[in-house]
Amino acid sequence: MAAAAAAAARGAVAGIVGRWASWAARCPGAGRALSGLSGRCVRLVRVPAAAPLWKPRLLWGSLSGGGTPPVLSSVTSLLPSILQQPVRTLTYCSLRNGKRKTVKAVVDRFLRLHNGLWVRRKAGYKKKLWKKSAAQRKRLRELVLCTRTQCKLLDKMTTSFWKRRNWYVDDPYQKYHDRTNLRV
Repeated sequence: MAAAAAAAARGAVAGIVGRWASWAARCPGAGRALSGLSGRCVRLVRVPAAAPLWKPRLLWGSLSGGGTPPVLSSVTSLLPSILQQPVRTLTYCSLRNGKRKTVKAVVDRFLRLHNGLWVRRKAGYKKKLWKKSAAQRKRLRELVLCTRTQCKLLDKMTTSFWKRRNWYVDDPYQKYHDRTNLRV
């Protein structure tokens, strides 16, 4: 153990003196500058392969310890759209059948009318109703029609099975399935 440490120390000293060897060869009287070493001694020292004189240190410490650089953390809070892209978990080609698959979240959250419009609930219609007024609770119970671009996106995320016409007994949306004089 001690022999390995001594060899490492010798290698480090040889690396330092070896780097100064070229400088000592060019400058007259450089031997006195190297702590009393003569120019002849400096020329005889062999340079080891690679021994850096210093280790580069990060300004924010070791990243492997779990710390994040302060610049990166401040930028991530400002730019969430770049780091967190919206995801449509749409399968274009399934492994079993090789067909497109429906995104189940769309079927759970939206209702497609036969005229092509999609209906959704307002955001927060179930959340913290105890602190909302009666008028606000009534507004949240209402249904909202999606925009044209939203309808196109939702149509792409579902298969033709969910676009067919269904006939339900006592369907509350029966009068909304067929539209008249309404462009989407």
